[in-house]
Amino acid sequence: MSTNMDFQRRYQELKSTLMRVGFFRRGSLVKRFMVCGKSACSCHGSPPRLHGPYFQWTRKINGKTKTIFFTREQAELLSGWIAAGRELDRIITQMERLSLRATDRLLRDSSTTVQKPRATSTLGKRAAKG
Repeated sequence: MSTNMDFQRRYQELKSTLMRVGFFRRGSLVKRFMVCGKSACSCHGSPPRLHGPYFQWTRKINGKTKTIFFTREQAELLSGWIAAGRELDRIITQMERLSLRATDRLLRDSSTTVQKPRATSTLGKRAAKG
């Protein structure tokens, strides 16, 4: 069974890990090979020799899909930033789960130590005066 100190220690470890995450980017990166519009091109042959590779980054921004093509070198940079974004998500998810467990325990423990206020009746005070 974990103690509050265990929760604190683990949470601090996650914060330290979070601080090491560098630049990040959301979205997907794919390597594509394409067919062009020229019917005489070898990309339409049998077997086809497709054009590419092209590196395509896609992301939804303000409800619209944005797509940009990058060079191989740029795609390598993007790949690292996308991986950093996934690492960020993983760390935040772990922090959220840990926080939920810790705060659930704190709430549960506080309910056994905190006395609930007793309801007082004003009727009893009036009856005693009267």
